[in-house]
Amino acid sequence: MDYIFSLILFAVVSSATPGPNNILVMTSGLNFGIKKSLPVLCGICVGFSFMLLLVGFGFGQVFELFPRLHTLIKISGVLYLLYLAWLISSSRDGFGAKEQSEPLTFLNGALFQWVNAKAWVVATGAIAAFTVSGSEFTTQTLILASTFLVISFPSVGIWLYFGSWLKRYLNNDTYRKWFNLSMSGLLILSILPVIGELLEQFG
Repeated sequence: MDYIFSLILFAVVSSATPGPNNILVMTSGLNFGIKKSLPVLCGICVGFSFMLLLVGFGFGQVFELFPRLHTLIKISGVLYLLYLAWLISSSRDGFGAKEQSEPLTFLNGALFQWVNAKAWVVATGAIAAFTVSGSEFTTQTLILASTFLVISFPSVGIWLYFGSWLKRYLNNDTYRKWFNLSMSGLLILSILPVIGELLEQFG
């Protein structure tokens, strides 16, 4: 019972705290509303759970054999998220308004996990903390992925609702500009631990 409680608590905290997924969903909710943003929300939640399974069932071993591959993915993810932060902050009308006239799709949300530095940290940390090698490993990995799938919908979804709620208050260009700058700043803050880890690794 303690295992399940700890797992649920970890899933809630890691899913609901500010990070690239939540900022992406919140900004989509602001610009496109809840209904049109549901596909990207589903893509994020399903995509991360699938990522957990892959990390648990093989990617972890691949990274042990080729540690530079994991580092390369982290660097690519950080660079992409910094670009995303710039895109959000420099847009007058919301995330990617100049480049994006339609909301992100389910596939966009799912694929986004593979360049999301926080997602990699949470996935590898969850596998390390909540599974043990042996006969129960497969069952524990399935429980882990299923728990995140269930927990992530309300935890990430609240950010979508909040973004949609803010829409009525951010019609003013100045307010929206400050919102975009704030979201950009939060996005950068969310990947600072990964940047610090990379600097320490190469330092």
